[in-house]
Amino acid sequence: MINFTPDLILLHAPSVYDFRKKTIMYGPISDVIPSTPIFEMYPIGFSSILEYLYHHGLKVRIINLAYKMLKDRGYNVEKVIKKLKCRAFGIDLHWLPHAHGSLEVAKICKRYHPAIPIIFGGYSASYFHQELITYPQVDYVIRGDSTEEVLCQLLKALKQGKKNSIAIPNLTWKDDNGIQINPFSHTLSHLDEFSSNNYLNLFKSALMYGDFKGYTSIHDWWKYPIAAIMTCRGCIYNCVFCGGSKSAMEMYCQREAPAFRSPQLVAKDIHKISRYTSGPIFVVGDLRQGGEDYAYNILKYLQVIKINNQIVLELFNPAKKDYFEMVAKSIKNFNFEFSPESHLEEIRRFSGKKYSNAELEETISYAFEYGCQKFDLFFMIGLPYQTPQKALDTVDYCRDLLKKFGKRLNPLISPLAPFIDPGSLAYEESERFGYKVLYWSLEEYRKALLQPSWKYTLGYETNWMTREEIVETTYQIALCLNQVKAEFGVIDPHTAKKIEERINETVEMMKKLDEIVREKEVSKREAVLKHLKPKIDQLNISTICDKDDIRWPAGRRRLNYLNICKDMLFRKI
Repeated sequence: MINFTPDLILLHAPSVYDFRKKTIMYGPISDVIPSTPIFEMYPIGFSSILEYLYHHGLKVRIINLAYKMLKDRGYNVEKVIKKLKCRAFGIDLHWLPHAHGSLEVAKICKRYHPAIPIIFGGYSASYFHQELITYPQVDYVIRGDSTEEVLCQLLKALKQGKKNSIAIPNLTWKDDNGIQINPFSHTLSHLDEFSSNNYLNLFKSALMYGDFKGYTSIHDWWKYPIAAIMTCRGCIYNCVFCGGSKSAMEMYCQREAPAFRSPQLVAKDIHKISRYTSGPIFVVGDLRQGGEDYAYNILKYLQVIKINNQIVLELFNPAKKDYFEMVAKSIKNFNFEFSPESHLEEIRRFSGKKYSNAELEETISYAFEYGCQKFDLFFMIGLPYQTPQKALDTVDYCRDLLKKFGKRLNPLISPLAPFIDPGSLAYEESERFGYKVLYWSLEEYRKALLQPSWKYTLGYETNWMTREEIVETTYQIALCLNQVKAEFGVIDPHTAKKIEERINETVEMMKKLDEIVREKEVSKREAVLKHLKPKIDQLNISTICDKDDIRWPAGRRRLNYLNICKDMLFRKI
């Protein structure tokens, strides 16, 4: 008889565990990413973990609890977890907004399965590993950005009944003698054995456990099957507020240089995904990080493969004309994303980006000259030396850009929220960069996520903007940019009107929440919040822009079930 009991169940929690009961105005923290404010999108690392462990004889199941809770108000997490059987639970604490949900899910696992080890991993888990291991529901924390091999060693040790984990690298754990911190000696210099994002393993695992919903990565994936491809782990740049920057990775992931996946395998990954879906494929990381030869080799392979999907590429700094020429030769439908953060060059430089507006605009011009279908341009609120007026002036620059380039350009302006990434320069050297960090411990972040509005969750102020000014400026900019985008046809008048109404309603609701926060009697406060919950839940969806703003066309045949079935039956993976 085949034993389908998994060695590891990977659980992805919502940002706030009891979001279905609590009344929270999350704000525009997820407006410019595919997921909802509960961050139901699990890390791409889940797929590489599943694949790596599969090839080492271990069975893995993924359950996206956040997605299931979002889609089914009656989904009973405790009942589901109580029935689960496995050798270990794995819970991601990659993004800090999961500080509440991840620990609550771990608590439930420990309540019903006290003998089953609970393993944490991810950027935030790595950074806060010494505090995280003190929670009674946490048994192990795997540090670093490459957990596959360490997790494999740990699971095999657990399978053999070995409780002493002293030989396993990158592991923080506890036994009867207290907390143990093993040396950080496992890093990867290349990714050819990892991160192949082989969807066949996900499909097979989902079929094995009869739970396709549990493997769903974002709330509307079945209608809009966007996929992501990782080119590297680590970064060569030092953006001031990024927890994945070069200096941050050196500090808490012991990564001195990025690890890249070979060009041929990156192209092969894109080809694999194009067999199963006609949805957009997002290539994470600027191809040029690995050098010009690395980027051009990927493009040469793609030129032979001929992909019809919309391909989205990132730019971390301006690119020359010949790069766009090569992209156009290699990819039929290509799009770009670029994040200059500020329209003011001096603020951009202080944020870690040292190129001029002339170079930025030249890059946009080249992209459109060679057929870029959509160019998303991201600006940010909450930067060093940025006053409310300087932030508002970004809208005027966006107007000038739209006048020059037309509606294929899509400017977006959002706040740095809800937290500054631990490990980033802005966090570690906050005074130098003019930030006043309000939370320093994992427990403080966990509690902050329960505040009734994002104004009180926001984890920082700057020397130039208070929390209140950041919030007010965000909505002022949203209204102005919405009008500009409607004026130039980036969005239609009906959508613009809808967004304007929602922003105005949100501003009024924020005022009500300020009054509620001042109410000292807890029972009164909770009663009013409960009454407002249906309206607040409605306003939480795409507060300052429409989700279609960040989407690319998906082909008519969203999922190619024939290819999926054929490959599952006959293809070696």
